Amino acid sequence: MAISPLDLQTLFTQADKVSKQATAQREGAALLQSIQHVRIQQQADEKVRSVNEAQNTGDGSEAIDDENGGRAGQEAPHGEHAETKEEEAQNEGIIRDPALGKNIDFSF
Repeated sequence: MAISPLDLQTLFTQADKVSKQATAQREGAALLQSIQHVRIQQQADEKVRSVNEAQNTGDGSEAIDDENGGRAGQEAPHGEHAETKEEEAQNEGIIRDPALGKNIDFSF
């Protein structure tokens, strides 16, 4: 089957469209790869900036002690860390600020 001159004219006019489409596909693949790289970089930066959730601490050995010397939420055993009546009498004359130690001044 021979190619007619009319078919050749049609093929030549479509050749530039085919090359443009092939170029667009190659550029599209490169652009997609670039976008994925940027997303991965943003996720990595976000992981660096974020605060990670604490892992399970287990037995709670780092729990904060309350004023009585026991663990927070636990009562101190009788006789241990309890003030005597003499110490209480001495401390009655001392005026204490209830806000003492609750405010932090960040001025430089």
